[in-house]
Amino acid sequence: MPIRITGMNSGLDTESIITELVKAKSAKKDSLVKAQTKLQWKQDAWKELNTKVYSLYSKTLSNMRLQSDYLKKTTKVSNSNAASVITGANAVNGVQTLKIDQLAKTGYVTGGKLADGVDSKTKVKDLFADQALADNISITKKDADGTDVTETIEITDETTIGDVVAKLKDLGLNANFDEKSKRFFVSSKETGAAGDFDITGASAEALGLVALDESERALCRYENGRYVAIDNSEAAQKVAEKMNSGKYGTKIDGQDAEIMLNGARFTSSSNTFEINGLTITANAVTEDEFTITTENDTEGIYDMIKKFFKEYNELIIEMDKSYNADSAKGYEPLTDEEKEAMSEKEIEKWEEKIKDSILRKDSTLSSVASAMKNVMLQGVKMSNGTQMHLSDFGINTLGYFNAADNEKGAYHIDGDPDDTNTSGNADKLKTAIANNPDQAVEFFMNLSRKLYEELGSMMKKTQYSSSFTLYDDLAMKEEYKDYTSKIADQEDKITEFEDRYYRKFSAMETALAKLTAKESALGGLFGM
Repeated sequence: MPIRITGMNSGLDTESIITELVKAKSAKKDSLVKAQTKLQWKQDAWKELNTKVYSLYSKTLSNMRLQSDYLKKTTKVSNSNAASVITGANAVNGVQTLKIDQLAKTGYVTGGKLADGVDSKTKVKDLFADQALADNISITKKDADGTDVTETIEITDETTIGDVVAKLKDLGLNANFDEKSKRFFVSSKETGAAGDFDITGASAEALGLVALDESERALCRYENGRYVAIDNSEAAQKVAEKMNSGKYGTKIDGQDAEIMLNGARFTSSSNTFEINGLTITANAVTEDEFTITTENDTEGIYDMIKKFFKEYNELIIEMDKSYNADSAKGYEPLTDEEKEAMSEKEIEKWEEKIKDSILRKDSTLSSVASAMKNVMLQGVKMSNGTQMHLSDFGINTLGYFNAADNEKGAYHIDGDPDDTNTSGNADKLKTAIANNPDQAVEFFMNLSRKLYEELGSMMKKTQYSSSFTLYDDLAMKEEYKDYTSKIADQEDKITEFEDRYYRKFSAMETALAKLTAKESALGGLFGM
């Protein structure tokens, strides 16, 4: 903006005079800015509401209109410490017997303790006192077909303990050398017999990786801080000697889990079994059989329906509250100049008053709310030809005189412990789900489908709105752009108006300057 020095000859405050003259012209621009601001607030309000409606449509209703969402079942386990069960939709209702004979285990070797001073940088050959380096380490595992496959870790003069750990990992095992305890810890990555392994070889023995099998370990027992043979046999004495030497690792063999379900044996490489719609996880071996009872999940279906009404009620209450909002007549968005005369709290309250009423008496909002309410009131024509309504399941509004303002379209479930209005009534919904689940599922599935289709129809793409949008968002965008153009035009007119006044006042100042100069000249001639 150019710097103007005015009023030097006239003594007038030209800036102030022109500002006042321009105010009248600025009023039209301010009016356009305020209208555009209100339009922006209206867009924001609709975006927020549309997001909530679309969530109800695309998530809750989309699921509830399908029968699969109602196929909820639950299984009770009489010995919950021994097993847990996840129930699939296709699980068969009934009582079954279960016994856990064996849990799946991971093959695990805890190495023998090596000498103090040994660490991951120690060379394997240094563990052989005055002896030539022994053979390589052999690892025997099972392939995909269950066949034993032996792989070799080559030991050279430069091979360190750290190198052995790395090679064990390369062969698909978990491996670590703990420098504090001076022991190797090696395990298979999966539970089950198929993941088991054996480590052999003189080098492995020197590293404490060779484990005595269970039959050998059975020949001795741990007593008073050392292993002793169970008898005087040479074999038992040798095993006790080996165990006390500390050179040998202890081994837990990998094994499969085994269960008996209804007298039939099942095995699994993990502790989880998937059988006829049930996912059974074995947690502990049991001496006796216990029961697992599968039945319809009445609570699960009830909670799903209750969740739907909570979401529906929140939405319809918000719609009615927005439509019936108090008038904000006399309130318009504030200009920057108007804001300067107010505190931030005053500005916030002023704008909140306008925003709260931005969808008041909105025709689109009225159409959407009415369509949703009509679907809920109409009920469902059942496959047997009867017409059923929400009231048949103990679900009603509180009525015109009992419901709070803007809550007349909200539904309440009789017997709902979380609803103080109807918690004391008989729970017809839960009874219907338990006693006649097919009828309850048919009703709520079809009611959800009708509401889903109604909302889908209202959210179709049109010339004025995008897909999955209830309001005329495209038309509003064009209107917003039109305001931007009109505001720019008005700003150009204001600038032109200002310039014209400045030119006039400048001409006046020039004329006064010339007049003053002539008066000075005349005064000089007359000696004034």
